[in-house]
Amino acid sequence: MSLSRRQLLRRTVHTASALVAAPLFNIHVRAQEAGGIWRTGNDVIDRARETALNLLKPTQAQMDRAWELHHQSLVLDSYAFAPRAAIDGEKFQAAVEAGASPAELVDLREEMSMTRSATDPAERKEFMEAFRAAGVTCIFQNAGEEGNDPLRLIKRLARFTQKTDLMKPEVTKAVTAEDVENTRKAGGICLLFTTNGVPLRGAWESTRDELRLVRIFQQLGVRMMHVTYNRRNPLGDGAGEPDNGGLSDFGHQAVAELNRAGVIVDVAHSGWRTSLEAAKASTKPMVASHTSCASLYKHFRGKPDEVIQAICDTDGLVGICCISRFLGGKGDIVAMMDHLDHLLKKFGPTHVAIGTDVGYLSRFDKAERLKVKRRADGSSPLSTPGPSWEHLWPKDDFQTTLEAEQSLAWTNWPLFTLGLVMRGHKDDDIRAVLGQNMLRVLRAQA
Repeated sequence: MSLSRRQLLRRTVHTASALVAAPLFNIHVRAQEAGGIWRTGNDVIDRARETALNLLKPTQAQMDRAWELHHQSLVLDSYAFAPRAAIDGEKFQAAVEAGASPAELVDLREEMSMTRSATDPAERKEFMEAFRAAGVTCIFQNAGEEGNDPLRLIKRLARFTQKTDLMKPEVTKAVTAEDVENTRKAGGICLLFTTNGVPLRGAWESTRDELRLVRIFQQLGVRMMHVTYNRRNPLGDGAGEPDNGGLSDFGHQAVAELNRAGVIVDVAHSGWRTSLEAAKASTKPMVASHTSCASLYKHFRGKPDEVIQAICDTDGLVGICCISRFLGGKGDIVAMMDHLDHLLKKFGPTHVAIGTDVGYLSRFDKAERLKVKRRADGSSPLSTPGPSWEHLWPKDDFQTTLEAEQSLAWTNWPLFTLGLVMRGHKDDDIRAVLGQNMLRVLRAQA
């Protein structure tokens, strides 16, 4: 007797282990019964999906195929942010009234957004629903603030370590490819840690001494590090530097140490020459985890084909991001598909990933922020005091739109699969892009 799709899905839910992907299939069945397989009941998520669908214009058959393919695949975001919690407005206001400094308030706001889903039941529910709607097993999580100062880097690492400690068994820290695969089999969620810089001691006694913290951070669970972050540092020039100075002698030593320690070399925020030279120096597969194709839209945060080829030559990969201004065109999901198409057709399906560089924000955040009073001068204690050093960008006149940004929402991950289906890519190639390629790169570091 042949089974219909709905009967097959129902049987999967009832006969599989209670943990194995059941939440994802339950979402599917409930959505079908409600009349739309893409609907979740969360207005923010559903509105973003409607926007993307209006741009993609798929057939029902394409939607059905993409939905099943997505939720049957291991999905690993090559660089992103786990769903962010709302701040606690009352506690934040209390800190303001107690005289907390601007730096303390920035840290408090960030800590709340990163950790409250582990301590507040409503935020935990919001976190889990967003993750399940995205159909993502694992994120390479930004767990180290931009720079090379170990104390600066360790703050986010501590917060996400706490998060994974407190959210077990639903959410765990992964350190190996096997961890990710086992999490997928168990129907769970996991985070891999990456830092936006290589930790440096700052003593400058010797190269060996300066880089010895790399191993320590690796032991703490970090599996990927940026060579540079926009600005110039001792390793080389970042993407925002006008001179494009390339990888320094010390940078070559740093790449070698990352290779030795089993940490993925990431040049997403590095300058073009730095990226090229890092790729030529690396003896293990390396990545530009969240970027775009400069040959389609010449943006300094993208990568030209020469650099992409050098990364592919390491057996690495390039992840396409969800940042409108890096994609060009209308900066929407269609533009994103154009960049993915370019990589797939020119460099092959084994070298492509999706590193969204975005995250879902709790629906409760706006109401909580309204509890924080403005200062006498009209400014908000929640705002960052002046531009950060790493955000000194070259001139960029790109104008994004709400439609474009909604179409690239993090919870639209199943629609990224849909876009690849609509472009005619094979199932195995799509699975590679969704997660298998990043898993291969991670496994190669051992």
